[in-house]
Amino acid sequence: MSRKSAFIYSEQFEKYPYPESCPFNTSRAGKTRKVLKSMGMLAGGSRVDVCQEQANEQVLEILHTKKYIDVLKKTSEGAFDIEALHMGLGTSDCPVFKGVYENSAIACGATVKGAEMIIQGQADVVFNPAGGLHHAHQERASGFCYLNDVGIGCELLTKAGKRVLYLDVDVHHGDGVQDFFYYRDDVMTVSFHESGKTLFPGTGFEDEIGSGSGKGHSVNVPLPVGTYDQEYMRVFKTVTIPLIEFYKPDVIVFELGADALAGDPLAHLYLTNNTYADIINILLKYNKPILATGGGGYNIENTVRAWAFAWTVLSSQDDGRDMNIGMGGVMMESTDWQGGLRDRELVISREQKNSVPTKIDSTIEAIRKNIFKLHGI
Repeated sequence: MSRKSAFIYSEQFEKYPYPESCPFNTSRAGKTRKVLKSMGMLAGGSRVDVCQEQANEQVLEILHTKKYIDVLKKTSEGAFDIEALHMGLGTSDCPVFKGVYENSAIACGATVKGAEMIIQGQADVVFNPAGGLHHAHQERASGFCYLNDVGIGCELLTKAGKRVLYLDVDVHHGDGVQDFFYYRDDVMTVSFHESGKTLFPGTGFEDEIGSGSGKGHSVNVPLPVGTYDQEYMRVFKTVTIPLIEFYKPDVIVFELGADALAGDPLAHLYLTNNTYADIINILLKYNKPILATGGGGYNIENTVRAWAFAWTVLSSQDDGRDMNIGMGGVMMESTDWQGGLRDRELVISREQKNSVPTKIDSTIEAIRKNIFKLHGI
């Protein structure tokens, strides 16, 4: 099936990088676009390469306070005070730098553009690799995130009358997005992440299920250290497929952080990017519009290859075979892995096989008790 697909990116984003000392490397989005363009997989046919403007303040104020936006703008221009610090600015994970506001507003602008294209019927699938800033709160920066583009995207879609399923596979819990919609039922948030017992932000447990009209609409799947492809897909299918079929969303917003990949320096899961492709193929079967973004990913080469591969699947260019054998390393200007965009298979240790399935069984049982029973699933 040919889908109208839009890759959204602005080269203006490259003018405002995070400090070199910060693990959050903003070059990943541009490098992903470069790889795809080199392979002839960026645009053409039903695919378009779109450039967008930064989101305006009126749009940002859909979720963030004017006070916070004003402080962030002043900080971006070099003014820093105690009020900014209280808002999470100037910390090790949210450093202050010139252009921090512009950087985040451009990332938000791409997600906003994607939401608008879906609402207007101009695209079935959209990918903004610069987005996925899911830790930002209404009036607080957190976890490398200053403005919450995915939360804003969800809100714009609900304002257009859409039921939204927000799916987050970043290795860190999508706490900012969860908080925005915790008391609502027009957005169901589903987050797969390494357990908060071992990773920032220390939230996202099975008993965080929403409240009021939102009860049962916040779903968290904390995963044990060492979770590998087979077990990840087992819990994903067990949890996500029944939820999609119950909730019947009009749109899926998909935060595709690549930091759950094996070898990420900031986390402890053990996935290959083949799992992301399997997830996308499941989502595409529902024939719903998908607004996808980037997110975390701190092994730069692995992240770029994962996002490039994800785009080929999202835009119906992947037939299950890796036609770019030998090109992965060449286009990434690396000799580490020449097998194409797909990752190689990983060896699973005896310890992982003995410990991971049991812990995941416990999580599945908790979700069945806390969420499925509530909805009669």
